[in-house]
Amino acid sequence: MWALGPIGFATPWLLLALAGLPVLWWLLRAVPPAPIRRRFPGVVLLLGLEDRKQQSDRTPWWLLLMRMLAVAGLIIGLAGPVLNPERAGAAKSGPLLVFIDNGWAAAPDWAARMEAVDAALAEAAQDARPVAVVLASDVPGEGLPLRPAGEWRARLTGLGPVAWAPSYGAAMAWASDLPGAETLWLSDGLARDGRATLLAMFEQAGTVSVAEPPAPRLGLLPPRFEDGAVKLELLRSADGGERSVQISAIGPDPTGIERALARAELTLAPGATRAETALTLPPELRNRLTRFEVEGIRSAGTVALADDSLRRRRVALVGGADREGLELLSPLHYLRQALEPTAELIEGALNELIQASPDVVILADVATLAEPDQRAVAEWVAQGGLLLRFAGPRLAASDIGRGIEDILLPVRLRAGGRNVGGAMSWGSPRALAPFSDQSPFHGLVIPDDVLVSAQVLAEPGPDLGERTIAALADGTPLVTRKALGEGAVVLFHVSANAEWSSLPLSGLFVQMLERLAVSTRPTRPEAETLTGTTWQAEQVLDGFGVLSKAEAMAGVAGERLAGLAGPDLPPGLYAEADRRIAVNALGAEAELSPAHWPARVTPVWDMGRAAQPLGHWFLLAALVLLLADILAALRLSGRLGGAMAALACAVLLTPDAQAQDGEPTDPAHLAAAAEVTLAHVITGDADLDALARAGLDGLAGELTRRSSVEPAPSIGVDLEVDELSLYPLLYWPVSERQSLPSPEAYGRLNRYLAGGGLILFDTRDANLGGAGRSTAAGQRLRALAAPLDVPPLEPIPLDHVLTRTFYLLGDFPGRYAGQPVWAEAAPPDAEQAEGMPFRNLNDGVTPVIIGGNDWAGAWAVDANGRPLLPVGRGGAGERQREMAYRFGVNLVMHVLTGNYKSDQVHVPALLERLGQ
Repeated sequence: MWALGPIGFATPWLLLALAGLPVLWWLLRAVPPAPIRRRFPGVVLLLGLEDRKQQSDRTPWWLLLMRMLAVAGLIIGLAGPVLNPERAGAAKSGPLLVFIDNGWAAAPDWAARMEAVDAALAEAAQDARPVAVVLASDVPGEGLPLRPAGEWRARLTGLGPVAWAPSYGAAMAWASDLPGAETLWLSDGLARDGRATLLAMFEQAGTVSVAEPPAPRLGLLPPRFEDGAVKLELLRSADGGERSVQISAIGPDPTGIERALARAELTLAPGATRAETALTLPPELRNRLTRFEVEGIRSAGTVALADDSLRRRRVALVGGADREGLELLSPLHYLRQALEPTAELIEGALNELIQASPDVVILADVATLAEPDQRAVAEWVAQGGLLLRFAGPRLAASDIGRGIEDILLPVRLRAGGRNVGGAMSWGSPRALAPFSDQSPFHGLVIPDDVLVSAQVLAEPGPDLGERTIAALADGTPLVTRKALGEGAVVLFHVSANAEWSSLPLSGLFVQMLERLAVSTRPTRPEAETLTGTTWQAEQVLDGFGVLSKAEAMAGVAGERLAGLAGPDLPPGLYAEADRRIAVNALGAEAELSPAHWPARVTPVWDMGRAAQPLGHWFLLAALVLLLADILAALRLSGRLGGAMAALACAVLLTPDAQAQDGEPTDPAHLAAAAEVTLAHVITGDADLDALARAGLDGLAGELTRRSSVEPAPSIGVDLEVDELSLYPLLYWPVSERQSLPSPEAYGRLNRYLAGGGLILFDTRDANLGGAGRSTAAGQRLRALAAPLDVPPLEPIPLDHVLTRTFYLLGDFPGRYAGQPVWAEAAPPDAEQAEGMPFRNLNDGVTPVIIGGNDWAGAWAVDANGRPLLPVGRGGAGERQREMAYRFGVNLVMHVLTGNYKSDQVHVPALLERLGQ
């Protein structure tokens, strides 16, 4: 390739034709010899006539220039001009490894990264090089997942960043024995342990080039509540000059609509890598906050979730009258000391406190309540409140809870109390027993100096053990709890002061209140405090910082929440009873530093400037100039008016081309529109997608052999971009790791189902994945199908049209058999016609079919038509594969013809209706 500045030419010898342009100019400018003059008397008859068609004696220079430029454009276009010829140099050979850092720091410029990868894949495709694309968060077990570059290009839309910073540990273990390959490393620009080691491993396999963005990365630390304000701290990986950003505090407004409730501007000074600001918000507004976001940057690292550490629970305190001069003996003193730093305390009359809508009501040694107050408190608890009661002399001396259970006590009480450490007692003060696994206090360390000397005793009963959540060493209940409607009632069988026990004097007292969600900490709990608890993810962040509902995820041990986010702990909001803890992409002690590379490696960020062919542009310019030449020639000859009129008529008589704008132009879509095409949903799992396509190809071959349906080659569809209405059947294999489609994709899916399309969900787990309880794939199916407009389902009955659309079937096996398959339930008024074996079912096609028999695995064939996967054993297995093919044929016939065979059995009724 010969280059001229930034432009190269694939066939430069064609440029020699440009040397002939001066000759062409001279030929076009040539003038015929001057005419010989002769006198002719008859010319007088022509005098006074107007010549309407004039012709110039020579071609104007500007028209000649236009023609020369058109010819030059044609020559240059045919010479194969290429922009950035250095990227299209000598052909390369050997495998190409594209390694992508896909942590949260890569999210802001993810589109540019994919453009760079696409450019590298396009170049590899030209050189017919095998390519492996590996994400830092999902490295293969061993070797390189080499595939054609075109196949990887089709999968790029399914790649995305994760919400944490992937560790290089797994990548180093995988790369320790790599085969020879050239590596393109797309770095996220942040320093990370193991980067130098991983680089050395890649260099052992071949040459390494690095693409890295020059802009520093930004990250938002978790919010802190200090000195009555919310502190927000922004990090920057490197100096980037002065920069100001807006931080939004987001939460639901009083109408429940999520929006920015407050904003703060934060400025990073030149040379600074940290900046801090404070938001002073009223407690009511602060309690609404769910997260903070840096505006204009889509990344999980610039989103900080809010949890209980920012919220102050409103706690109502009600107790007996304080003893004058004896503050330490007040039943509320230790409660105030424990709760004031972390909760909003309110005191007053009980009926007024209930109207203030507190989160918790604490009754310290309050025995009896007036009937209106008791009814109001019971209703408040039933609506989700927490009533926390402490014993004391008044409660011990009263008759409340004796004999019959009081609605505001968790258990029945014995008369009097129990004194185990007084001067008149025979025993010594009792210690606490370790908390059980079912207790909310499980995992808390019990200090040796926490002893109980007096308490109120619970009356034995069948449910006492179930309601006891803390006990003494001798098994006597110390804390009991029962549910009341949506709320709960909890009783400490000791006093709230230090008269009956040393519990209020210990840190355990505060920790127990936290576990009961009476108070919250202004800081993140330590691992020791969380030990023994299990938390469930409520909402999780994706790599772009989008918060969504968490689907089926295993519970997380409490001590794990004290660590950093990772694949087993994605950033999000985790719940345990009434408590919430946020896990953010950046920990409280996070630091951001730029990646440092050795001198032999020079990162660049122009990978997207691939070699771009320019020949078509030059040919287009030549065509435009030639059209202009035609118009100019018509104008000079005086015939432009008639030509324009003919052109106008042609335009007016041409059908509106805009009506065709919505039609697909992709060749695969055009083929799907012209023929029956079976399609599968692209899941992002390369092996699963390949198996689904092979399965549909195998079914298409059987349809061609057995019926008049001759499907085109099957195709994979991307739910985010592809038109679905062209495909009568979508096969959707379900795996536990596939991501949820976007709301726009779900909108297209619902329109597809409403328009008569059918989706075959296959969990491939030999179980009823549709129930969503037994397997991980089944649970993932529930999440995938939740936004779909799916009608009520039922196991396919024996009289369903699917059992007879082509073959008579009693089961629908794949690689697995014997499991129920679900379809749209028959209408309640479906009746069996007299004398007919089938019910009068609806005439529509069921929109979904759900099962777990792995049909694609049974249908799948290789390029030679041989089965890819085994089914069963011996002849029985081949019989099962045959029945799987028959089910596939019935399914396609059902999609194409509906329930027409269900109507065929009602011929008498049809004839009767026609006669009417």
